[in-house]
Amino acid sequence: MNNTITSKDLNKLNSKKGIVQFLIDDDISVSKVLRNLNYESRLKSLQEELIKLQHWVEEKKEKIVIIFEGRDAAGKGGAIRRITQHLNPREFKVVALPKPTIEEKGQWYFQRYINQLPREGEIVFFDRSWYNRAIVEPVNGFCSKNEYEIFMSQVNQFERMISESGMRLVKFYFSISKDEQERRFEDIKTSPLKKWKYSPVDQKALELWDNYTYYKKKMFKVTNTKVAPWVIIKANKKTKARVEAIEHLLDIMPYKPKDQEVIEHIEIEEKEID
Repeated sequence: MNNTITSKDLNKLNSKKGIVQFLIDDDISVSKVLRNLNYESRLKSLQEELIKLQHWVEEKKEKIVIIFEGRDAAGKGGAIRRITQHLNPREFKVVALPKPTIEEKGQWYFQRYINQLPREGEIVFFDRSWYNRAIVEPVNGFCSKNEYEIFMSQVNQFERMISESGMRLVKFYFSISKDEQERRFEDIKTSPLKKWKYSPVDQKALELWDNYTYYKKKMFKVTNTKVAPWVIIKANKKTKARVEAIEHLLDIMPYKPKDQEVIEHIEIEEKEID
C-alpha cells in the first residue's frame, strides 16, 4: 500500500469509525485501519445496490437461487451474512440443511432441496446445497458409489429444469488454500464464540485434502455448464472474497435501476475481518 497519506485518508482516520478502530485494537496500523475503512465503505455501496436488486426481484416476481459451496471454513456463511445484512428478511431465506432424516434418505435425493426453492419474488441462499453429494458425501463415506454416480448423471438436468422453470441459478465456489484452511480451523478451535462450528467432518478435512481436491475437480468438469456455470471466488482474503461475490451477483442480474459505476471492481487491500 502506498505510504502517502492523503487528505481523504486523514478524514477517514479522524472519523468516528477510524478512531474506534485505534481504541479497540492496540496492535493496529494506519494502513490496516484504512483497509478496514475502505472495505466497509465499499461493502456499504454494494449493499445499497443489493437492496435495489431485492426490490426488482419483488416487483418482477423473479425467483433467484444462489448456491455457496467450498471447503470447510472457506467463508461461505460470512459472505451470505454480508449479502443479506440489510435485505428485507421476509423476501429471502438462507437454507443450511442438516443431515437428512431417515424419511428423507428414502426420498429422491433432490426432493428436500426442491422443497426449499424460491416462490415468486424471493431469493434463496443455499449455504451448501445438493452439491454435498458431489464432494462431502463421497469423501466422507456418507453415500455409496452408485448414489454418487446417479447424482452426477442427474444434476445437470436438474439444474436445467430449475432454469427452464424461470429460476435464476448462481453457483459460487469459495476456494482457499490448505494453509489458510488450517489457520482458520485453529482460530475456530481456540475461540469460545466459534468453536461450536468445528464439526467431526472439519476434523478430517485437512487429512482428506487430496480426496476433496479429486472430487472437486470431477464436479467442475461435469457440472460447469453453460446453463449453470461455476463462479470461483478466491477466498483466502475473506473481505475481498465477499466483495467479489457481491460484485458478480449484481453484475449478472438485470435489475433496474443499476449503478454500474458502483458495481465495477475496485481493488482493495484487505485485512481479515470476522
